[in-house]
Amino acid sequence: MAKPFSTLPLDQSMLDNLESLGYPTMTPVQEQSLPALLEGRDVIAQAQTGSGKTVAFGLSLLNRLQVEHFRVQTLVLCPTRELAQQVAQEVRNLARMIHNVKVLPLCGGMPFGPQVGSLEHGAHIIVGTPGRVLHHLRRGTLSLRDLNTLVLDEADRMLDMGFEEEIDSILQACPDEKQTLLFSATFPDNIRSLSQSLQNDPVEVTVEGTSQHDDIEQVLYEVDDNDEKLGVLEKVLLHHQPASCLIFCQMKVDADGLADALWDRGFSALAMHGDLDQKARNEVLVLFSNGSSTILVATDVAARGLDIKDLEMVVTFDLPRDPEVHVHRIGRTGRAGSKGIAISLAGPKDGRKLQSIQRLLGAEIPRGNIEELPVETQEPSPPEMVTLCLDAGKKKKIRPGDILGALTKEGGLPGDLIGKINIFAHVSYVAVHHSIADDALEHFTQGNVKGRQRKVRKLS
Repeated sequence: MAKPFSTLPLDQSMLDNLESLGYPTMTPVQEQSLPALLEGRDVIAQAQTGSGKTVAFGLSLLNRLQVEHFRVQTLVLCPTRELAQQVAQEVRNLARMIHNVKVLPLCGGMPFGPQVGSLEHGAHIIVGTPGRVLHHLRRGTLSLRDLNTLVLDEADRMLDMGFEEEIDSILQACPDEKQTLLFSATFPDNIRSLSQSLQNDPVEVTVEGTSQHDDIEQVLYEVDDNDEKLGVLEKVLLHHQPASCLIFCQMKVDADGLADALWDRGFSALAMHGDLDQKARNEVLVLFSNGSSTILVATDVAARGLDIKDLEMVVTFDLPRDPEVHVHRIGRTGRAGSKGIAISLAGPKDGRKLQSIQRLLGAEIPRGNIEELPVETQEPSPPEMVTLCLDAGKKKKIRPGDILGALTKEGGLPGDLIGKINIFAHVSYVAVHHSIADDALEHFTQGNVKGRQRKVRKLS
């Protein structure tokens, strides 16, 4: 039985905030790591996306934070911009009951100047990617002399992406005396070596059962060659008609090609990989996460750190060489007690990869017969939502309530047909049900938001 957070030495205000966030009890990684974390011990933990690791180290660093000491006290390094932004937001949520905590993301792909300005005003917690953090250190715009906590989140991916030199350089700028926390989905030799070089007698946490997915229906379809894969995938998608499906490819060009091929067949599919600029990445993630696109085709690196709730299906279009990566992929569906579907496609050359994956899973993946899979319609189900983009965001003091009020109070549209609202620096996105998309667009075109008329365009 899961233990409540109240068994930990946390302030009541923090416990109340956890309750309001919907975290009454601890996940396994939290239960095993938090006692050591709160004692100030170094910790190396095997934990995958969705395990609750961010809450674990977030509570620890906030518990140690001296708010009145307005210096950088914590640095969290992440492999991707998306994960860094996600972690920063989660830490802000955890810190809601603590007055004046400043959490600052420092990520590549974002303008450098505004980050310098934010650093000049000071911050308590930095969450960033290795390249951009090192850039600030070398420019002298960031100082880590008061650091007391260093977190390496998804360390295996950072090493896989070639950030080892950047991490070494950042470590040289850190004080010797600090708490060092290392979270990794896998424990390969290079992670063990990294832990030995930077941690002091760390507590090791491994959550048992990370390879077990009782809430996930796994099916393997064997194909004769790569040309057959697309046809099998199309039939699987037509049968299940998932509202949200994440498809994994090995290469960037494969992700683009597969997304285009699915789009040509009538599916609402988008691609995401490392070559997209930040604006394009933001729009792709907004469209997929708010239900305006049903399929996201991505590489493992691009999808790292994405936490899409209620993901119905994961498809492994290309089997990975590392079996742990496969486990990480399928673990993105079937979360929080919901049911999920994990489809894998394997060709004649995938024998060794498949053997390694099944050995790690401890069982054979059930085979499916594509010829016996019933398909009631040849038409893919369209997305329920449509996204509208407004040309104003945080810089214009736009808030979600302003957009919601413009549509419901002034436009008279039903609130239950309005979905997620995402506010960025210069633009805002709102998802609306397709049945009211034209009405919402017309209202924005003729009306105003926060007293001013805004330019608006339909993204999907």
